Amino acid sequence: MKKKWFMICWVAGVVALASVRMSGAHCQIPCGIYDDAARVATMLEDAATVEKAMRQMAELAKRGDVQSLNQRVRWIVNKEDHAQKIIDAISDYFLTQRVKATQADYTERLKRHHAVIVAAMKAKQNSDPMYAKALMNAIKRIKGYYSGHAH
Repeated sequence: MKKKWFMICWVAGVVALASVRMSGAHCQIPCGIYDDAARVATMLEDAATVEKAMRQMAELAKRGDVQSLNQRVRWIVNKEDHAQKIIDAISDYFLTQRVKATQADYTERLKRHHAVIVAAMKAKQNSDPMYAKALMNAIKRIKGYYSGHAH
């Protein structure tokens, strides 16, 4: 009976662990391994992808065929995914591990990081490239905090 109970618990534990959503941002165990500049560069690439997706969506909207509609939907999904990656990086990595209340310019840093999240949200909601440009600019405004900063 104990052996059967152990197996049930073991299987339940494996299933529970397998179903946990893995965050791509970073661990939340203060491991001390950070490459802030690389994370900013990745967010800039994500923003460039959002911008390209918006351009492609506009081009494909001019066509009425089913294949163009299919490709347009794929670009929309891609735009959403890359904007969400930026939101996740800011909230799961920068705001939890790199922006600290003890920093002298904490309020300004907080505002700038929040501006990135808002810009990414607006880029998800819209298809005008001006939102992608605003997202890129918001990310560039925090870049100075992390240039060449790696642990």
